[in-house]
Amino acid sequence: MSEAEKFDAIVVGAGPAGSAAAHTMAKAGLGVVLLERGDYPGAKNVMGGVMYGRMLADVIPDFMTHAPIERVIVEERLWIATDDSAVSIGHKTANSHGEIPNAFTVLRAPFDRWFASKAEEAGALLVTGTVVEDVILDNGRVAGVRTGRADGDLLADVVVICDGVHSFLAKRAGLQQREIEPHEVALAVKEIIALPKETIQERFNVSEGEGATIEIYGTVTQGMGGYAFIYTNRESLSVGAGALMSHFMKTKITPYALLERVKQHPLVRPLIAGGQVVEYLAHAIPEGGYKAMPKLYTDGALIAGDAAMMVNGLHREGSNLAITAGRLAAETVIEAKAKGDFSAQSLSAYREKLQHSFVLKDLQKYQHLPEFIDRHSDLLGIYPDLVNHAVHEMLTVDGMSKREKQKKIWRDLTARRSLWQLLKDGYQTWKVIR
Repeated sequence: MSEAEKFDAIVVGAGPAGSAAAHTMAKAGLGVVLLERGDYPGAKNVMGGVMYGRMLADVIPDFMTHAPIERVIVEERLWIATDDSAVSIGHKTANSHGEIPNAFTVLRAPFDRWFASKAEEAGALLVTGTVVEDVILDNGRVAGVRTGRADGDLLADVVVICDGVHSFLAKRAGLQQREIEPHEVALAVKEIIALPKETIQERFNVSEGEGATIEIYGTVTQGMGGYAFIYTNRESLSVGAGALMSHFMKTKITPYALLERVKQHPLVRPLIAGGQVVEYLAHAIPEGGYKAMPKLYTDGALIAGDAAMMVNGLHREGSNLAITAGRLAAETVIEAKAKGDFSAQSLSAYREKLQHSFVLKDLQKYQHLPEFIDRHSDLLGIYPDLVNHAVHEMLTVDGMSKREKQKKIWRDLTARRSLWQLLKDGYQTWKVIR
């Protein structure tokens, strides 16, 4: 590439947001380059492993015919766990998922490669193994990027920043004005544990091509704000755990030790028995939500995905927000190209599009949750224990009448958590999720 090479748009980062943006713009006929620092898309990207069909179909309607999907999720379970038990809440469906499943599991390396290849097929130029070191400014306007390649300066009408959490480019472009706080980022670790597909289907009671998810809250995170998970792939399980960085710093627990404790839980151990660990991964996840988001646009630049704090921590959603934001950023650029105006005022349409979508509505709804979890992580230990004790007591048939049991459960509950504390906890929780 020559120093003077000019594109309509440069997209930095070939994750879900970046590939969605590049595909959408290239399909509309714009000249797009998609830059990825890894040797291939997915080489540097990590996530739990669940993606959502509707948002991907908005970009690639026929993705089910060729995307590298592991299993379509037919059952979702939530475990509220103590050290030796769990109250399980879940939903399983026998309905056909039709052309677009609600959720499915993926392994990021093959999936990201596929997604980026679709952007290439649409006309985008994919360049891997390329680190973007800075943005190029022209009279205060973002006019391109500076890469680590020789003669690697690239110019463009607009730069779409999708380079992940702790985005260096967001700061250089003037979108991020402050440092991200430790309670605004979680650190997650996971292992890919190989098992025969027949074993997975038997243990999780699913059929060929179907999968299940288990998300675990409670004592498994050892008093920290976070959760653990088990996701079924075709011939492996994704088993992981994560917690706020601020809580790792406070407790001195290592991420690896946290994951090992999850794997040794008596309800988890039988599910992974006999499996072979084939991969270990770690990833920073933006958890600051709406209040920690950077400015979303400036003259000549937009930001999307993890780089823009677009993660809904309560519902464990991130890839769907990223794909939608990437698409909406691209649609904004397409409109700006038609007007010949890439100013901040023109690109502000991006925020309006996000506001009309579920992305900002959901992030605004839960904007106070990150601070609440940081301050009240103890509730993740107290209430799982109380819930398990109450359910166990109610299900134990020992000759005591059910009315007497209810009274006993209430006495035990209020002995460990006063009525005032119960009401206060309930009210505070309601305020942050209402």
